[in-house]
Amino acid sequence: MTVGGRFLSRLVTMLVALVGLVVVGAVPAVAESNSRTVQYVALGDSYAAGQGGGDYLNKCLESPNGYPYLLDAEKRIHLRTNVACTGASTEEVAKTQLSALNRGTRLVTLTVGAADLNLSGVLTACTAVPPTGCEDAIRAALVQLPTLAVNLTSLYLSVAAAAPNALIVVTGYPHLFEIVPGDPSAALKVQINNAITLLNTTIQQSVAAADQATDVKIIYVGVTDEFAGHGIGSQEPFINSQGEGAYHPNAAGYRAYADAIFAAVRSASLDDKKQGA
Repeated sequence: MTVGGRFLSRLVTMLVALVGLVVVGAVPAVAESNSRTVQYVALGDSYAAGQGGGDYLNKCLESPNGYPYLLDAEKRIHLRTNVACTGASTEEVAKTQLSALNRGTRLVTLTVGAADLNLSGVLTACTAVPPTGCEDAIRAALVQLPTLAVNLTSLYLSVAAAAPNALIVVTGYPHLFEIVPGDPSAALKVQINNAITLLNTTIQQSVAAADQATDVKIIYVGVTDEFAGHGIGSQEPFINSQGEGAYHPNAAGYRAYADAIFAAVRSASLDDKKQGA
């Protein structure tokens, strides 16, 4: 059985038990009236904090160029707080960030999961010259996917319980590398991009499981299309290749994130208005 097949089989078994423990919350009031400001809280890891965007505000590498602040600039969205922090895992988000949520929170964004798979360690192994233990590092990360699926679903349900009136937007991760013909490292870069696809699939399926288990609306927003043609090695990369922000979006990349999230928020609000009509 493939990694994906084992993941799906185990996920179904574990989620059946998990769903039985869920306390259903209030129906989320996602669509605010035009005269009200949507109170927004950002949760997650380095991608949510804005690492790679520069002009850092604190030790978590929170950047004013990250997608939370770009969303804050949109009409009627007010970023009440960004508690995301570089290196945060699902466990750390659950333990240290959920206190920022309350019943007044109307929008939550969350990017997390890469740290649980030690993606930074994988990249270190795979981009070394010569690459050392790259395939072993990728395999070790993928073995963690079933556990990550359960942890993500549990986290999403905890977010829903803490912010029962919110729209919860969970994002995926972009493919890091542009595959250029003739690149001697192309095979390894393809493996890394494929591993990110499996991570995104895990996140998306966990969102679907959590959304079915609660009345709070939880949606998944992928960004691979927005970053297509803009990976490391492209003529116009949306991802940093060097420095403190290596393998994280640059300012253009975070704009792509913000655009994708904002489009999803608008779509979700319109859907709610149609259902209430």
